[in-house]
Amino acid sequence: MPKINGNEIRPGNILEHNGGLWAAVKVDHVKPGKGGAFAQVEMKNLRNGSKLNERFRSADKVERVRLEQRDQQFLFETDGMLTFMDSETYDQIALPAELLGDRRPFLQDGMTVHIEYYGDEALNVSLPQKVTCKIVETEPVVKGQTAANSFKPALLDNGVRVMVPPFIGQDEDIVVNTETMEYAERA
Repeated sequence: MPKINGNEIRPGNILEHNGGLWAAVKVDHVKPGKGGAFAQVEMKNLRNGSKLNERFRSADKVERVRLEQRDQQFLFETDGMLTFMDSETYDQIALPAELLGDRRPFLQDGMTVHIEYYGDEALNVSLPQKVTCKIVETEPVVKGQTAANSFKPALLDNGVRVMVPPFIGQDEDIVVNTETMEYAERA
C-alpha cells in the first residue's frame, strides 16, 4: 500500500491508522510559529462510524488505501439486510440497511449503486446523486405565487418529506439530490 506524508492528507482520502480504516473528513494544515507544520485531521471510521481527531506531522507516514468501486444492482431487502447483485459476475452480497442511513428510502428496486470495497469487505454504498420521486401530498399550486424563496413541504412516495417550490403540485415527479436530500428539479 502506498504511504503518504502527513501533510499530503486530503479530505476524502481513506487511511489505514491504528488498525482501522478511516475517511479523512476535514483537514486543516497548521503552521505554528514554533515547531514543524502539521495536519489536523478529522476522521470517520468506515467500519463503525466513530470519529477521531488526529495530528499528523509532515514527517509522519500514513498508509493511503484505495477502495475498489463496483457497480451493483439492488434486488431486495429482508430483515434489515439489502441484497445487491454484481452486474458482471452475478455474485450477490447482503449489506445492512443502516449503511445508507436516512438515504435508505431513496434506494429503489433495480437501482444501480456504487459499493466501495476494501478487499472483499464492503464498506460503503453510494446512491446515484439524483433520484426521481413522485409527490403524494403537498399544498395546491397557488396562481401567481412564483417567489422562489417560499418553498412548501411535500411528502414523497418513499415517505420522505422535502421542501419544493410553490409551482410543484401533487402527483408530479421531481428529482431529489440524494446527498443533500433536497429538491433539485422537475423530472
